[in-house]
Order: sequence, then C-alpha cells, then structure tokens
Amino acid sequence: MPAYAVAILSETHLNDEIRAYLEQIDSTLQPFAGQFIIHGGPYFPLEGEPTADLIVVQFPDMDHASRWYASAAYQAIKPLRAANSVGAVFLVQGVPTDHRAMDILA
Repeated sequence: MPAYAVAILSETHLNDEIRAYLEQIDSTLQPFAGQFIIHGGPYFPLEGEPTADLIVVQFPDMDHASRWYASAAYQAIKPLRAANSVGAVFLVQGVPTDHRAMDILA
C-alpha cells in the first residue's frame, strides 16, 4: 500500500540553502522509489484560502518512506530545509483502492 511524505509549509525562505536542498532532494528519493505527486500550487480555492504550500511525495510503502527519511543522503540535506521553512512534515499511510469513507468507523 502506498505511503506518503507530506510537508505543509506555511513559510519558506527562498535562498541559496533552499536552492541546494531542491537541487539534491530528487537524488535522495530515487533509491526508495519516491516521486513528487504534489509540489505547491497553483491552487484553485473551493472553500477557504490556502495558507501553506503542500508537498506530497509518494512511496511504494511505509518501509520505503521511512528508510528514505532516515537515509544518510536525506539527513544530510534536511537541515537546509528545516532552517529555512516553517511547517509540519510527516509520513502517512495510504488506503487501499477499495477504501470507502465509512471504513474509518469500523
């Protein structure tokens, strides 16, 4: 089942450190089959106004996602993002393709 690395960043300082992070992150994802599926806007508001940038990286499963985040390659560049952005970063398990809303009540 897929898993996702999600960042909801309310503030990002676009500077040389963030540029270096962006230049290097793709190579940290490759060994773990990670791929960006959302990387910011543009947003088309339907209810309320977006107040943060949403970034979502898909992995084949939680094991791949966890190993990517813990990898030496990602840990080496993580401080570049952490020092220049404000927000939440987390891993979340996906749901099966047959998932229905009521399943959370079971």
